Amino acid sequence: MRIAMIGTGYVGLVSGVCFSDFGHDVICVDKDAAKIARLKAGEVPIYEPGLDTLMEKNVAAGRLEFSDDLAAAVDGAEAVFIAVGTPTRRGDGHADLTYMMAAAEEIAAALTGYAVVVTKSTVPVGTNRQVQEVIASANPDADFDVASNPEFLREGAAIEDFMKPDRVVVGVESAHAAEVMSEIYRPLYLRDFPILTTDLESAEMIKYAANAFLATKITFMNEIAGLCEKVGADVKEVSRGVGLDGRIGNKFLHAGPGYGGSCFPKDTAALARIGQDHSFPMRITETVMRVNDEVKARMVEKLRDACGGSFNGKTVTVLGVTFKPNTDDMREAPSLTIVPAMVGGGAHVRVIDPQGRAEGEALLPGVDWLEDPYEAAEGADLVVLLTEWNEFRALDLKALAARMAYPRMADLRNVYSARAAERAGFSQYIAVGR
Repeated sequence: MRIAMIGTGYVGLVSGVCFSDFGHDVICVDKDAAKIARLKAGEVPIYEPGLDTLMEKNVAAGRLEFSDDLAAAVDGAEAVFIAVGTPTRRGDGHADLTYMMAAAEEIAAALTGYAVVVTKSTVPVGTNRQVQEVIASANPDADFDVASNPEFLREGAAIEDFMKPDRVVVGVESAHAAEVMSEIYRPLYLRDFPILTTDLESAEMIKYAANAFLATKITFMNEIAGLCEKVGADVKEVSRGVGLDGRIGNKFLHAGPGYGGSCFPKDTAALARIGQDHSFPMRITETVMRVNDEVKARMVEKLRDACGGSFNGKTVTVLGVTFKPNTDDMREAPSLTIVPAMVGGGAHVRVIDPQGRAEGEALLPGVDWLEDPYEAAEGADLVVLLTEWNEFRALDLKALAARMAYPRMADLRNVYSARAAERAGFSQYIAVGR
């Protein structure tokens, strides 16, 4: 099947590469000519484990191409996926659909035969019908259907999520569109992965409801962690006990410095706004957003207390600044709240992150970037473990403590334990909810 993928951001590029590995002929399109040139040269513009190898394989097989010519890519395509950005619109929390509708207009002008136009981007309920109206208005003779096919990819594990999904959600209105989407996902159907075919609005809502619920689980446990600190309980034991309940499950119950990334902050804000627009306030989601901001602020105060009440003049080593490990994504990362607060308070901050520097240098001014955690700890007053990269899970704590002026650790991901830190020579070990 011939597929055009409009947009080569995280979702578009991963989806396009994986579809080509299914055996489809895929053309990934982007207006950024420089980005297309990099892709044609075999350079992957994002960090996602395994993506470079899979991309190289399918380009070599002739199933995957890159282009900045949307019209040529759409001409003859049986499915056209829109995977452009839908960022939070400044000022009102709405998802910004500017790029989505612009893509729809361009697709309308380029359609030459029947095609299913599929929204892969996360979009508010009703967006697919808007896309349908835009295309029909721009090209009344166009022969097309629209479909909603939200993505559920975890950064750092996106290829596995695509190839072995919990489910594939497809929203359609016609049997023809359903047949096309079924053929696209035929390799997954043959391996018995669940494919849920539903209506457009339900498919759109499933994405928002799923992300809002996961954000709620994270935030609930972060709030429980704060209470655990007050009453003397251990949040790791609490989360283990709660997660063993089959009705709840153990995923997304790990306490930390708050959620971030490209999905949860944007999607919770959009869902809250949808509720407001329909006079049905999403009170739980609104509270989750507020509490998540409070969690990040609480981490700042925790670190300030560890520094004796003031950051001024202190040297702080920060291990990890991306919003999660195995990605270079800095969007809405807790570090963007925590690190500037330390710098603004007069701290000298050293940062180490295996993939975060490319984006982080512009987002975190005033910090020093180093490569070696032990070198970064030399003479430090505090080490903060902020992102749980594998590189930071098996540190020689004794060697780390020996290099510090004041051996204090703030482990905001609960990777280590107070006993291990004490044995290694740390005079103070601070965790979350313990």
